[in-house]
Amino acid sequence: MWRDSGALAPTVPQSPALAPSPEPQGPSRGLDIPAGLRRRIDRVIAASSLVATGPVLDMREFAWTALLRDHWRTIRDEAVTALSGGPQPAGRVLTLWSRDGDTPAPCPQTHRIVSTIPGLDSAALAILPPGVHHAIRRGATKGLITCHLGLVVPRDGDVRMRVGDRVVRWSEGETLVFDDTYDHEVWNEASGTRIVLRIRFDRPLRNPGKWVADRVRRLPGLRSADEA
Repeated sequence: MWRDSGALAPTVPQSPALAPSPEPQGPSRGLDIPAGLRRRIDRVIAASSLVATGPVLDMREFAWTALLRDHWRTIRDEAVTALSGGPQPAGRVLTLWSRDGDTPAPCPQTHRIVSTIPGLDSAALAILPPGVHHAIRRGATKGLITCHLGLVVPRDGDVRMRVGDRVVRWSEGETLVFDDTYDHEVWNEASGTRIVLRIRFDRPLRNPGKWVADRVRRLPGLRSADEA
């Protein structure tokens, strides 16, 4: 699952905008819902899930991830060009597609590919500069699942993420599917920048969890629960 692509990672220019910055702490940012109520909502969604509910999911449950792996070099090349050719994204996330409205995409082929993903909520380039540790956080809702496609992964140090009780590492051209409502944190202990294509998509659900998740997604502030 974590096979190395064997290709040398392209050079991504460093920028002062990518320097480490303070990260918001604590569980699920952006939604003004009491923690106890949020846990009850997530339990309803989990009980209605049509796929596994653990920290790391089997990518084979999501056939469309093969399309990302098949076209990862195209996606990587567009990402490197986009990040090299203009102002760096604020907050280390460059949004390519959002359910709230299409973002003018600097990556047209990537936009075309991700637009075919069932239940797509958002697609973005997530950038992790060298030396950065993002402290423990939680995603806003169990109604969304996250997929990372490794695009640029430094090899001269440890670049990893802990999700719940699992520690995983990215590989170029490989997909990682996980539930970000588990406590998770990331480290880049290498000398280069890590770039992934971050996909968020609807968890396959039956009712009543589907009904609940649809309404949680409409709450103001969900979009601000973004992570780099």
